[in-house]
Amino acid sequence: MTDIRKGQAPAPLSRNSFHQRFMQSFMDPAFRAEEAAISRVEQIAWEAYQEGRKAPVTRKAGRGYADPAYDLSVEWLEAKKRIQLAAAAWKKTATPSRVLLICGSSRNDGTCPGEISKTFRMVEWAQKVFRKEKMETDVLDLSLLTSSYHLNIHPCKGCVSTAMPLCHWPCSCYPNHSLGQTSDWMNEIYERWTAAHAVIILTPVYWYQSPGPLKQMIDRLVCADGGNPDPTSTHGKKAAEAKALELKGWDYPKHLAGRVYGLVVHGDVAGIEGARRSLSDWLDWMGLIAAGSQARLDRYVGYYEPYATSHQTLDADKAMQAEVRNVAAAVAKAVKELRAGRLSQPDKGLERPRPK
Repeated sequence: MTDIRKGQAPAPLSRNSFHQRFMQSFMDPAFRAEEAAISRVEQIAWEAYQEGRKAPVTRKAGRGYADPAYDLSVEWLEAKKRIQLAAAAWKKTATPSRVLLICGSSRNDGTCPGEISKTFRMVEWAQKVFRKEKMETDVLDLSLLTSSYHLNIHPCKGCVSTAMPLCHWPCSCYPNHSLGQTSDWMNEIYERWTAAHAVIILTPVYWYQSPGPLKQMIDRLVCADGGNPDPTSTHGKKAAEAKALELKGWDYPKHLAGRVYGLVVHGDVAGIEGARRSLSDWLDWMGLIAAGSQARLDRYVGYYEPYATSHQTLDADKAMQAEVRNVAAAVAKAVKELRAGRLSQPDKGLERPRPK
């Protein structure tokens, strides 16, 4: 049996420290009229924190699970059901072709900048191509994380680094009600990825890397690449059970493999090639299929020009506009070939000697 290493977790918060953090959500003076009610709610939250009531509403897992008597979160079960329905629809030939367009920018005209992102404009150009092709589009605008009330993509907790079966599909780390880690967007996002026949990520580069919201989503999609669809097999987060399962032999299922992908990465000074390569490598690893060289684009918008005129620069760059449309056109063609069984996948069916 492998060791379970311990010693990093901090001590639980004191009652006073908990109070200080809890009250940070009630700084508006208008809340003062309800201090007594807030105090009662705080006491309930404190008890949930002390008792670790991560998933306060559960039901028995039931048939089809390793331990049918294990109590699973009803929120997780609902997410799993929606993903299963999306996966079933994805396999049906009669289902309309669906493309997930991901806007990776952190800004929109409802955030601090007060102006739309160039990335969102590119999403709209791609969307028009798919409309002409009579394909459905689903726009996942990650800038909503910076402009919507109580909407989160919480950080990945790295369960997979303990053992792959500890990383559940979909993620069971959130919501964690005892820690106030709620309003997590990922269960909906998992469903949307599953339903898509193709995915195009359109993103700017922030400091040589993907923007924070996009990177958060990428990290939380780790469960789609080898994740365990049965949390009862590890009785929640029992590290020893997960390690034993992996060492016994784990097949690292790729839950999103077989979808087509395209990329549009743009910047103004540096970093676009590295960001595009890392995104391509990640999607390849997940088992998605590139739609060709013209479907993976990196371009500068106003190289070393002022930020203030970048939208006007993009207006004038007709070649880049055409290149973005070509990304969409290549993906549309690949989706048609994929669904008709004509898309060449030379390595399909090969057994991976290193499946991790």
